[in-house]
Amino acid sequence: MTKRDYYETLGIGRNATEDEIKSAYRRLARKHHPDMNRDNPKEAEEKFKELSEAYEVLMDSNKRATYNQFGHEGLSGSFGRGGFDFSRDFTHISDLEDVIGGLFGGGGSVFDILMGGSQGRRRGGRGRRGERGGDLKIKLPLTLNEIDTGVEKNIRLKRLERCNTCKGTGAQSGGLETCSTCGGSGEIQRVSSGLFGQFINVSACGRCRGEGKIISIPCPICHGKGRVEKETTLSVKIPPGVSRGNYLPLREQGNAGRNGGSPGDVIVLIDEKEDPIFERRDKDIFIRVPISYTLAALGGKIEVPTLTGQVKMKIPSGTQSGKVFRLRGKGLPRLEGYGRGDQLVEIVIWTPKKLSSEEKRLLKELEDLTEKKVPRPGKI
Repeated sequence: MTKRDYYETLGIGRNATEDEIKSAYRRLARKHHPDMNRDNPKEAEEKFKELSEAYEVLMDSNKRATYNQFGHEGLSGSFGRGGFDFSRDFTHISDLEDVIGGLFGGGGSVFDILMGGSQGRRRGGRGRRGERGGDLKIKLPLTLNEIDTGVEKNIRLKRLERCNTCKGTGAQSGGLETCSTCGGSGEIQRVSSGLFGQFINVSACGRCRGEGKIISIPCPICHGKGRVEKETTLSVKIPPGVSRGNYLPLREQGNAGRNGGSPGDVIVLIDEKEDPIFERRDKDIFIRVPISYTLAALGGKIEVPTLTGQVKMKIPSGTQSGKVFRLRGKGLPRLEGYGRGDQLVEIVIWTPKKLSSEEKRLLKELEDLTEKKVPRPGKI
């Protein structure tokens, strides 16, 4: 099923402000909230998820910029496997009540429906806190033909992955102990007295770094790091019409996080290889085509290379060197999907460097015939 445009889903324009996005979401979320649609809660739930996914993307400046450039395809890896999951990917839970108002007060049934009950709130106790893994940046050079058609590429990279031996804990089996300094809380409380009474200062435990656990016996494979470096191959789909400086994020394909934290991303930076005959000018491409003096004077047809093969182009009689012709629609596709650029063809009169005696004789005769027709210096 084709995914609806996020702006269309929320009924807003592409230049909508955050306030306009929030206002649209508030209005539609109230309308399609499952508690407001008791007769068809399943359909309402799906509609609410669709609205929330659009809201999540358009309220995030990075995701919104990626979507504006590449559409849904650019966000294919943004929400992990299986696409958008409300309980996992929606990051605006803290302001949901502000957005939707009192609907979540009391029973809070939307959390039960969309987040699997009270457990979905992720209000866990203190423990070893996971850290998000680092992002990796990969430069991907593309040929002009690959940019023209779009391409799927395999990229090889080295990244930190969770150690399978210790399951990312960094400790050998049985080698993870409760920190004796903080008693597993990860915090140290210090009481001090002052002019206005006692003050309690809470800080992270320096021994376990706020994790509540320490490694007594390190894993022999990762040596206590919980991660090991491995080489992997990833597939990335490049849409037609990209430019140098564009990027595609591969969500959660970067370095594994510490202590079970979520992986970072792989940022694929688009680069362009120099083409042997074409020069890119935004969505247009440019080429110089040498022709003989006689063809320029008499006119005729020539074959011009394009990104999709040779095409015939008419040269009018009297064509001057430097004349630029435009081949409509023979340039690069527009990333937004609206048509293509053009191909610009500059004609260059070719002058031979070596001549035979017969060529010299014939050209001399021609010179005698045309000498008086040459314009005087000045504006031509």
